[in-house]
Amino acid sequence: MAKAILLIDHGSKRGEANEMLDCVSNLVQAMASGNVIVRYAHMELAEPSIGAGFAACVKAGATEVVAFPYMLSPGKHSTGDIPRLVAAAAAPFPGVTFSVTPAFGVHEKLAELILLRAGVRPNAIDADRCWHSSEVPRTCGDACRCETAGTEPRTVATSLTA
Repeated sequence: MAKAILLIDHGSKRGEANEMLDCVSNLVQAMASGNVIVRYAHMELAEPSIGAGFAACVKAGATEVVAFPYMLSPGKHSTGDIPRLVAAAAAPFPGVTFSVTPAFGVHEKLAELILLRAGVRPNAIDADRCWHSSEVPRTCGDACRCETAGTEPRTVATSLTA
């Protein structure tokens, strides 16, 4: 079974914004194991479309496609539009399984990147908890850190560089 990751953003009228996802997909591909296929698509406004991106994954040999909404928040596009469009793109390929991940949401690696870009060295913390000020799990929706608690290393390593 060959797994593919399909990165999906909104798409933009600005060419450089669309080209950035090509760069990100190449970076993810370089970091993934050799048997993982990484492709990208835009929800609208630019090519490749989600249908074309899904087909490219299958053409490359994927039998499983994991669609990743390259978006920060669990908004309308990442929770509704993208899952619907991915399901439609998968319909012509009945032998291919697919899933759609949550958006980035709340994750310690994003906080680490913010600090590094601001010139602040991050501290190692226990990130495996709810970060909303109310401490009510899932307050921030599908991409809540509480949803992935226990599935990743608990201590944030300072492995990113500015």
